[in-house]
Amino acid sequence: MKLAELLPAVRQLSAPEKLKLIRILAEDLEMAEEISPLEPFKTYDLPTPYACFGAGAILMEGLK
Repeated sequence: MKLAELLPAVRQLSAPEKLKLIRILAEDLEMAEEISPLEPFKTYDLPTPYACFGAGAILMEGLK
């Protein structure tokens, strides 16, 4: 079944039913190993603006 065939029926669902559908689909995706590049219990370094004083200066300039 294609998404275009499902959308009209999904749009007719009530808000609580849509939320339940979202939760079910999210759980299905969580179980699918091939979509998640992240590994459980592994630490990942993420770039942040901390100690990037040039980024702060650019943001301050944008606020002016």
